[in-house]
Amino acid sequence: MKKDNKEILWLLAICILVFFINLDAIFVNIMEARNFITAREMIQEGNWIFTTLNDMPRYQKPPLPTWLTALSGMVFGLDSLFGLRVPAAILGLIGVLMTYFISFKITGEKRFSFVAGLIAVTSFHIIFSGRDGQWDIFTHGFMLVSILYIIKLFSESNYLFKNALVAGLFFGLSFLSKGPVSLYAMLLPFLIAYGVVFKFSKGRLFPLLVGVLVAVLVSGSWSLYVYLFDTRAVSDITSLEAGRWINYNVRPLYYYWSFVVQSGLWTIPAFVGLLYPYLKDKVFHKKGYQFSLLWTLAAVVLLSLIPEKKSRYLLPVLFPLAINTAFYMEYLFRSFKSLKAKETWPVYFHFGLLGLIGIAIPIGGYLYLGESLQNTLIWFFITAVLLFGIGVYIILNLFRKNIKRVFYASIAFIVSVMCFGMPIAKEINPNTEYRGPNILNNHIKNLNVPVYEFYNFVPELIWEYEETIPVLHNSGSYILPKEEAFLLLVRDTKNKLEEANEVFTNYNLKKLDSIDVNPTGNRRSRLKRIVFYVSKK
Repeated sequence: MKKDNKEILWLLAICILVFFINLDAIFVNIMEARNFITAREMIQEGNWIFTTLNDMPRYQKPPLPTWLTALSGMVFGLDSLFGLRVPAAILGLIGVLMTYFISFKITGEKRFSFVAGLIAVTSFHIIFSGRDGQWDIFTHGFMLVSILYIIKLFSESNYLFKNALVAGLFFGLSFLSKGPVSLYAMLLPFLIAYGVVFKFSKGRLFPLLVGVLVAVLVSGSWSLYVYLFDTRAVSDITSLEAGRWINYNVRPLYYYWSFVVQSGLWTIPAFVGLLYPYLKDKVFHKKGYQFSLLWTLAAVVLLSLIPEKKSRYLLPVLFPLAINTAFYMEYLFRSFKSLKAKETWPVYFHFGLLGLIGIAIPIGGYLYLGESLQNTLIWFFITAVLLFGIGVYIILNLFRKNIKRVFYASIAFIVSVMCFGMPIAKEINPNTEYRGPNILNNHIKNLNVPVYEFYNFVPELIWEYEETIPVLHNSGSYILPKEEAFLLLVRDTKNKLEEANEVFTNYNLKKLDSIDVNPTGNRRSRLKRIVFYVSKK
């Protein structure tokens, strides 16, 4: 290991442990199922440009993440959850490495940049996004690369056109992942922060225009092509999506005020790091601290202005927040032993709590998991021993006021959970009454009839079924099948069952079976279906 690169190599190794190990441990969620179905239909039906979901146009989001997922599926197989999630894990790794390189470019300090990268890779929502085959990590991961080269463009005098071209290319890749989301939530707040703190160098106009041209060409390529050749579908979907931004999941302006919680392990240090009057004269690089703080807060404010809000939309905030939190941690490394009690209590509370959790894991985990431990006893034993040891180590070093060791032990805590604790996740509250959609194949074979979904399809069910299921509900009305008899899937709720009886008044409905694809014991009706055999009277 070269001395000059040891921080990068260590960060790379930790990213691999956090993002890639046990990547198939968690069940497929609704966002992933949509992406995976579209990837499967790309491979099986050839729908690479005119993307589909359950054989219907899916133009709500650009296709780059799904293209990458499909390519990975072709390499590893469509039945490999690990393979399907690898592209997201790679983008998670890229996002963390970009956090390191941006920090280094701003401050010139490798150890500080290493700390920022470690905070990023162990932040809760970054971990979740990097292990989840959905769009957010793609668009923000690519945008972070673009941001790094924008910084290079305005802070270096050489390779202006190369930096502009790379920035434009990765901006385009970000746009091809989730449209203008990262432009608004990550790039715009970055530009505000960088412009205020560091200013933009003059004499970059021509390279910048070239970069913008590349960004526009790459960004608009797929959207323009699909619009030209499937105008009606694109227009309908665009109108629907535009309405969702102002009418769907509407939350109050202050909904994101608790954004530091999304960093998980770093919640309290992240909060203290935002206290500018307290830290402004204590950090080693005041302009860098002002930049990361303004970038973080600008992102939160801009996201708060959008009526539609979800906690996962805070992902672009967590990367600059990691840099900002690193300034506080670096200050603690230098000064903790000489701090007064009023400054140390948040540190003792935060890391002391983590240490106590580690010590309590063997008993607490045993009591919580109970009989489910039978299937994961080895994994639980390894996890419990490691976390207990790390917890003791954290408490001892808190007494010794060695915060640097406490910090690295906290990283080891998260890595241990990801490497050895994740296999236990499947055994927590499993659905003992699970009944998959494969039961449909026997009914279809015996009765020689097709199958339809009554109201709307469930992506998780379609993903497991491995075939499309036509939906009868369309634009506020029902299109009745032409067949004399067929199978009908109806959501297992009173109102949907009553509605099905009203729609099929001239048919006989006979209950044949039920489907329940809830992965856990929290059995949501959305993932349950009653299977009816429907025939004309």
